[in-house]
Amino acid sequence: VQLQACGGGSVQAGGSLKLSCVASSRTFSRTAMVWFRQAPGKEREFVADISWRGDDQYYADSVKGRFTISRDNVKSTVTLQMIDLKSEDTAVYYCAGKDQGSYIVLSLTYYDYWGQGTQVTVSS
Repeated sequence: VQLQACGGGSVQAGGSLKLSCVASSRTFSRTAMVWFRQAPGKEREFVADISWRGDDQYYADSVKGRFTISRDNVKSTVTLQMIDLKSEDTAVYYCAGKDQGSYIVLSLTYYDYWGQGTQVTVSS
């Protein structure tokens, strides 16, 4: 399975961006999908998780209320809509997945597939 992430860019604080991640998977509807991010000099951290059917979402406290994760199992795509961006959101964002993975697993070592990362830069 390959994951291709896109949609990053540079915005001012308070702005919005939408990230997308397309999977080359025939079993995407049974693939656990999450977003992580890694800021300069910091460890990669969990951002958001979504259930297989997309009806449940889980967020890191730092992004709750500002980020929305969604998925389209027909298009094998997971998206991360980000609003009210802050300078501390600056990071490389990665989508990750695991076939028949469980919901709400925050450990990055759990996931088998990773996108290449897309840079998000928020200037204050």
